[in-house]
Amino acid sequence: MLIKQHRRLYQITKIFWQYRLDRLFPESWLPWYVRYGRFIVLWFRPRHKEASDAARFRLALEELGPVFVKFGQMLSTRRDLLPDAFAEELAKLQDRVAPINESQARQQIEQAYGKSLEQVFDSFEAEPMASASVAQVHGAKLTINDVQLSVVVKVIRPGIGKVIDADISVMQLFAGLAEKFLPDGKRLRPKEVVSEYRKTLFDELDLMREAANGIQLKRNFDGSDSLYVPEIYADFCRQNVLVMERIDGIPVSDIAALEAQGTNMERLAERGVEVFFTQVFRDSFFHADMHPGNIFVSRQHPDNPMYIGVDFGIVGTLNREDKRYLAENFLAFFNRDYRKVAELHVASGWVPSDTNVEEFEFAIRTVCEPIFQKPLAEISFGHVLINLFNTARRFNMEVQPQLVLLEKTLLYIEGLGRQLYPQLDLWKTAKPFLEEWMQLQIGPKAVWRDIKENAPFWGEKLPEMPNLIYDSLQAVQRFTEQHQQSAAQISQWRQRQARSFYWLATAGVLAVCGGLVHDTVSWPQLTGVLTAAAICWVRGLWLNRQ
Repeated sequence: MLIKQHRRLYQITKIFWQYRLDRLFPESWLPWYVRYGRFIVLWFRPRHKEASDAARFRLALEELGPVFVKFGQMLSTRRDLLPDAFAEELAKLQDRVAPINESQARQQIEQAYGKSLEQVFDSFEAEPMASASVAQVHGAKLTINDVQLSVVVKVIRPGIGKVIDADISVMQLFAGLAEKFLPDGKRLRPKEVVSEYRKTLFDELDLMREAANGIQLKRNFDGSDSLYVPEIYADFCRQNVLVMERIDGIPVSDIAALEAQGTNMERLAERGVEVFFTQVFRDSFFHADMHPGNIFVSRQHPDNPMYIGVDFGIVGTLNREDKRYLAENFLAFFNRDYRKVAELHVASGWVPSDTNVEEFEFAIRTVCEPIFQKPLAEISFGHVLINLFNTARRFNMEVQPQLVLLEKTLLYIEGLGRQLYPQLDLWKTAKPFLEEWMQLQIGPKAVWRDIKENAPFWGEKLPEMPNLIYDSLQAVQRFTEQHQQSAAQISQWRQRQARSFYWLATAGVLAVCGGLVHDTVSWPQLTGVLTAAAICWVRGLWLNRQ
């Protein structure tokens, strides 16, 4: 493993210098050893010298592999943080990664089915429709129940697991160094974050898991006019092959095409927010890879637009405590109740219990107050997050690895919102939804729902209630008797200890007196005193042993 880490570290360093990525940073930012490194790596021949800085950055990420490609995909949605040239180049990572050749794809599929491609599909398109970081997609025809269907076939890149494993090993190495040497290393918990990221990536390689995720998501939005999830043909899915319905939609990033068909961009942006909050708070099951390459818009009903989601390899889940905590925080933010936000952070254990709530409240107010009553176009969540992280650092707030996917998805949502309808009022769109959700959780409807959900269980246990009550009373009675017996035993033990101390103390006093008067009394008298001391000592020890 150590050799693998060193080999991958060497490859990363080599690509860094070959693509001259050091030029992306101001000279003053580079440590002396990095500047000196330019002179000792001259054997790394520069590549794509004629390309722009943005193009070289994108090409370097492609060569570094899927872990870095996904990083670039996330960056491509953050046009508020990147120059336009870099955002446009990184957008190419979403479906323009160099594909594997047809023979490799065919071999993967035939090994998965144990039969030839022609025996499974009526036709198969050799040219891939899209090529992503860990898999690529081909069009095909498939007959099911005498009906020919247009489908897409997703196939995992051969050997990609070893590449990801090597990258994650290097990331774990860096995470360990960061945790050890950075001032905030332990608070940020980088090793746990990398471990969570590793699990996410390897889950994405299991297409049977992705098929199950797609089926669950489709069931959650069955009959919805906000999100359509393609049909998954589970009988034809394997661990490295997935077959699903072929959809006809406009990529959400193709703004010109959306506007050309008369799409209601404001409604589309609002629905993006609604779909996200529905997945998180209603279903506790959300699509966590919502970059523009995975989101399409239906060509039907442009005045009432509907999203189409694909690629369900990465999903996130939240437990009831996380959901309630997040919803309460969102509502407190929307209502500008920063005191409530501070108290929730302390109550959840995310910040130490001895945190000064007043100071924490003021710090949160300083960061968040300026962003309210502004359209999305005027809000830089990147700057807000940076300021919040700086605030959290001051108050020793710990990073929560279970929410990393949710944070990444929020960044994607912001990026999509900026592209679709920059004037979207995120607070106005989300606040009614969260208020309704909280009412369902803590209002009269929540009580009635819990009663209905638990009624069958209570009905089943009702005949057993008399016996359960009797057994409970018997247990309480036995506990009371045992407690009384224990109290009596403790009392007796304390009395014995007191008597033992009395006899041992008497023995000590007699022995001391005998030592002081041994020159002034006769031998028989001294012998009597010492004998009495010995008897008292033995008596005290005997009582102590009982």
